[in-house]
Amino acid sequence: MRSKSLRFQITYRVLLFAVGIMVIGGAVAIWQARNAVEDEVESSINLALQLVKLGFSASPNPNIDATDWISRLSALKQTRHLNIQLQDDSGNLIDIAGGRESSEQDETPPRWFADLVGGDYPKVEYRIETHDNKVLTLVIQANPLDEITEVWGETRAFFLTICLLVLLIFMAVHLVFNKTLQAIETIVDALKLIETGEYRKKLPEFATQEYDSIAGAINHMTDVLERTRQKNRALTQHSLQIQEEERQRLSQELHDELGQSLTAIKVMAATAAHRGADTPKITQSITEICDHLIKVVRSMMQQLHPLILSELGLKATLEDLVEHWAERNPALSVELDCDDAVDTLDHAVTIQLFRVIQECLTNINRHAHASRVTITLAIDPARPGQLAVKVVDDGEGCHIEHVAAGFGLLGMKERIKSLDGEFSFHSRPGAGMTVEASVPIA
Repeated sequence: MRSKSLRFQITYRVLLFAVGIMVIGGAVAIWQARNAVEDEVESSINLALQLVKLGFSASPNPNIDATDWISRLSALKQTRHLNIQLQDDSGNLIDIAGGRESSEQDETPPRWFADLVGGDYPKVEYRIETHDNKVLTLVIQANPLDEITEVWGETRAFFLTICLLVLLIFMAVHLVFNKTLQAIETIVDALKLIETGEYRKKLPEFATQEYDSIAGAINHMTDVLERTRQKNRALTQHSLQIQEEERQRLSQELHDELGQSLTAIKVMAATAAHRGADTPKITQSITEICDHLIKVVRSMMQQLHPLILSELGLKATLEDLVEHWAERNPALSVELDCDDAVDTLDHAVTIQLFRVIQECLTNINRHAHASRVTITLAIDPARPGQLAVKVVDDGEGCHIEHVAAGFGLLGMKERIKSLDGEFSFHSRPGAGMTVEASVPIA
């Protein structure tokens, strides 16, 4: 299903709301107009009837002169909303002069409106006996045309007012909506630039508080992304530099150790070919040189990649690493508490964990001046699917902001993140440092 634009949805809802208001308002207006016409006509009929009765009660002779009453009824006939007639006992109408004439300038309401507002009104008959014993019938019948004309004008004015208000509301919504769309378009354009890696362009301040909050959050996000990109770029450059230094160091060791040793073996082999050479001594020297080369090659292989990690697992590799550090640094006590479950981890996970712990020991040896280090790898009891790694030293410690930008911690953090893990460290001057990581092992 194709999604509709926000402009269309809001305009559509505003129009539905306006139509609903007009329909409800029209129904209420017609209902009130109908009640008003009915009340007015009923009041006029009752008034005319009361006037007739009052005239009879005020007359000293109940037998009325027809000529006198006809003149009185001529004035009464001018009462609005009524048709007043006299009938004799034969049913013939008696003309009443002075009737109210409708103004030709009055606007006649539409037939459909008159049908909606009008109704069935009662016809009142009042019998009158004249002085010559004739019986006349006074007929009072409703004629609501004047009242319907008035309510038609009022209803039309009411509808025009509603239409004007709806138009004003629609215009106000349209103006506010245009301003809102401009803000949304600005934010969308900024997000498209962020998608391309342009983090330096900032969103402006908006007059609307909600949009200004969104702009502030996006600007903060771009600042964080820019800082992260700079850190990653620096980390990449540092990694490339370390790689080149490592290659240079290996090349130097190969040249100094292997090259010189192989040259010495070659010279000794050539010397052994001459008569009178001290073969046993030469053989012993070659053997010693070969033993030294074996140690050099093993050391280089250990630095490049610990083969024991693939053969015996992470726990044995860490125990070998701790033993190696104990030999090189007798003043540093390293304790290892490692769960046997680490040997079941994937090789990609174990090599990263090994490098993190190796980097921790290197940093402690270089900067912390610690005397005791505790390394713990165990399944987190609070989170069974997570392996908790913790390295604690009792060194000098430092302020977090002094080490947060260091490449060692940044490299460890990236290694843990590559495993979908969580990395954190805590330190303060004189209280050592704690490095913690949590890695999923499911």
